Amino acid sequence: MSAHKHAQTHYPVVDLIKHRWSPRAFTAQPLNDDDLRTLFEAAAWAPSAMNEQPWRFIYAHREQTEAFQKLWDCLLPGNQPWAQHAAVLVVVLARKTMGANNAPNRHYLHDTGLATANLLLQAASMGIHGHVMGGFDLAKTQQALHLPADLEPATFLALGYVGEAEQLEEPFRSRELAPRSRKPLSEFVFENQLPQ
Repeated sequence: MSAHKHAQTHYPVVDLIKHRWSPRAFTAQPLNDDDLRTLFEAAAWAPSAMNEQPWRFIYAHREQTEAFQKLWDCLLPGNQPWAQHAAVLVVVLARKTMGANNAPNRHYLHDTGLATANLLLQAASMGIHGHVMGGFDLAKTQQALHLPADLEPATFLALGYVGEAEQLEEPFRSRELAPRSRKPLSEFVFENQLPQ
């Protein structure tokens, strides 16, 4: 069963982080609106520069066929076969400028990423899983959602309850069953300065 792919960490981290992962197999069980609101509430409490909260979310339930299809159509072919089974698709948007004066916000993508991480950790605590997708058509997304120039699609999320890897076609089934891994800390953590 693919429902538990706990991270094998080299140092102790909280279970919530160890248990969060990105499945591609989802059950047919829908997400209710109260649970979704809880996820977005968690996102709301992420830190952001000047408390700008530059994130915006557009979502559609799988049962909302037309709205769900519109979001699904924006995904690239590598994500469409499995993402069609998610309970909810979410487009994560990031506002590029400050609300008070329209000055550029250099931290808009970083802060939107923090909100997305909050959402995913809250989801994991509730037995809900999310898969972040960078594989989407940027221009198609902007056009389909009639986005203003100030809002940039940052990523898509597939949300739902974990299904069985066996329901996936290849190559997705093998990816679902593969062990999780991360680079060692020595590749990205440096005391005082970068190595010369």
